[in-house]
Amino acid sequence: MSSNAKAPSLSERAKGNIAAPTPPYLNGLNEEQADAVLTTDGPVLVLAGAGTGKTRVLTTRIGHILATGKARPNEILAVTFTNKATREMKNRIGAMIGGMVEGMPWLGTFHSIGVKILRRHAEMVDLKSNFTILDGDDSLRLMKQLIKAENIDEKRWPPRRLATIIDGWKNRGLTPEKVPSNERGIFADGRGLSLYAAYQKRLKELNAVDFGDLLLEMNKLLADNPDILKEYHRRFKYILVDEYQDTNVAQYMWLRLIAQGTGNICCVGDDDQAIYGWRGAEVDNILRFEKDFPGAKTIRLERNYRSTGHILAAASGLISHNEDRLGKTLHTEDGLGDQVTLKGVWDDAEEARSIGDEIEALQTKQHPLNEIAILVRASFQMRAFEDRFVTLGLPYRVIGGPRFYERLEIKDACAYFDVVLNPANDLKFERIINTPKRGLANATLEVLHHHARSRGISLFESAMEIVDTEELRPKPRGSLRALIERFGHWRSLVENTPHTELAEQILDDSGYTQMWQKDKSPQAQTRLENLKELIRYMGEFENLAGFMEHVSLVMDADANNDGDRVNLMTLHAAKGLEFDTVFLPGWEEGLFPHQRSLDEEGKSGLEEERRLGYVGITRAKKKSHISFTQNRRIHGSWVTQPPSRFIDELPEKNIEVIEQMGNFGGYATSRFENMPQNYERTPKGNANAGKNYNRKSASNFTKTIDAKVIAKKTVTTDYEVGERIFHQKFGYGAITNINGDTLDIDFEKASPKKVKASFVERH
Repeated sequence: MSSNAKAPSLSERAKGNIAAPTPPYLNGLNEEQADAVLTTDGPVLVLAGAGTGKTRVLTTRIGHILATGKARPNEILAVTFTNKATREMKNRIGAMIGGMVEGMPWLGTFHSIGVKILRRHAEMVDLKSNFTILDGDDSLRLMKQLIKAENIDEKRWPPRRLATIIDGWKNRGLTPEKVPSNERGIFADGRGLSLYAAYQKRLKELNAVDFGDLLLEMNKLLADNPDILKEYHRRFKYILVDEYQDTNVAQYMWLRLIAQGTGNICCVGDDDQAIYGWRGAEVDNILRFEKDFPGAKTIRLERNYRSTGHILAAASGLISHNEDRLGKTLHTEDGLGDQVTLKGVWDDAEEARSIGDEIEALQTKQHPLNEIAILVRASFQMRAFEDRFVTLGLPYRVIGGPRFYERLEIKDACAYFDVVLNPANDLKFERIINTPKRGLANATLEVLHHHARSRGISLFESAMEIVDTEELRPKPRGSLRALIERFGHWRSLVENTPHTELAEQILDDSGYTQMWQKDKSPQAQTRLENLKELIRYMGEFENLAGFMEHVSLVMDADANNDGDRVNLMTLHAAKGLEFDTVFLPGWEEGLFPHQRSLDEEGKSGLEEERRLGYVGITRAKKKSHISFTQNRRIHGSWVTQPPSRFIDELPEKNIEVIEQMGNFGGYATSRFENMPQNYERTPKGNANAGKNYNRKSASNFTKTIDAKVIAKKTVTTDYEVGERIFHQKFGYGAITNINGDTLDIDFEKASPKKVKASFVERH
């Protein structure tokens, strides 16, 4: 059978027209899958839609190459993104063709292959073969040392922010000398580039690399040493890449270098599932494959083996509104199944109640909880569901992160509240005594513990006594006294101050909120959102003590992930998973699509958000449920947002609108006749598409809300027109207009943009 021959169809086999028997590993493949397996020569792009058997195609292709003797195991380079994917591929190939898979040294993740190549040629990049790979904490510690050595204010210019900047440069394949001139001044008044160079120099002195270097140094090695590059050109006869849509620039550059030695490169991916742009992935890599590799063959896997017809049609209808895509339409031979349901409710509390009730109803019908998932756009949405499930006694697990009350920032905040109510809680006091940093490190704690043990008192009482002595040096003694006085002040407010206001004051006065506001890491904004959700939810309790009792009950709930449990996670964490029933709450403008994506990325941000919606819908095998709220509490304020624009992009024939009565007031069962359809949209193709979207008011979805109950606060800012600011991504600029907390900024080295005030700082 020729390498580019198609697998015989079932009808051909039945007629007996095939001279040679079909290899058993091809049995069960559809024609497109078989084509992707058998087209071994030349560049091939396999566009594998959700649930179309991508992993099977990739592993069968490797098995076919080995079984037909086209290459030995050590002549195949197969690149994955996770160790889990690597293990799965090895197991599948081993089951298919036997033990030869153990001889595949070049099957692994980008980073594991990078380590292997760098250790072989370490001296060519000024390293020794036994170099150390620094983890994130070690890398951050080194950056702190460099910042301190330069006498840079660490509070104003946090090391985590520098780490994010350098990681971004490395993801783009930029060594210090290649950083564009317009980006060199984005940290510490123009010292970001010199710090990057100093960091790289220090790494070499330590004979160490960080994870970004595993690709950056490998690219430099191959680009600067043609003889070494030719060695790998001769070595690899076939190259296969999984999840190609998730590659960043550095990974792309490496693949282009390696692929120069052979035309036999096969990249498998789905441009419609490119959802990691925020961490450096470039969807353009897969979109331009045919230009990068002239004569490439594109094979579309469109038969879905996971979801029913209505689910696939709804997802396909949504994603068809993206312009930057190669295009494919999923289909199934398993029938239409149930339509995707759409429900609008009054607020996020009712949304959690409604979904909880539906899950209980499914449970009575013997529906496994393991086959139910709730996929949210933002992690703060999880809190309402977690509390509802605890109330109902529904077991659940959080995938991809801790439960809400187990998150670091929530545990820190609750520790402060606990100590206010109960100063004798030593564990909680010890947790926050130096958070944020106050110069009260281990030496201070040892003194407090020793005194507490000798006197038989609590740590807090010990601190109160110690500050009146000279056991501590003046600076930590002063910090400890100030902290004790704050706790005394907060405790005096418990009886007569609304507990939500008190909680906010505690987090502000302690410096905890400011700590995360200054932290420029990608997680910081999420932590701030979670803290605001915590304060918001406290309002549903009579006092601080009642809320803390509730937290204790929630934390006491079984945290074991074993057994039958509802799955709760973000849309990003859901990629690659599948469930019989999927709930997709929070489809509202500003939340989904997320306003930050629209403000910062415009059209590309909108399209990535739409791809997230596509991923969410296609996680469902049998039932998919979308919901939105009329009102949602965000950042402590009630917000009334229109339903997501994505709802109106869903094909009508695949959607069932569920009439929701009660507080919401009900709405017609045909949203396409009664939902408001006149929008103010930006012209198609405009670079700012997605920013200027407003649903005009309509009686069905807009209600006059009692201001005393859910008043929507007007958001303002204290910035002024003409003021000079700094933005982490766009650099310096001047404010030209202010609308609420949205600033029009004329940037010095970027085009004018609209950004939220929370993303800039004064200069």
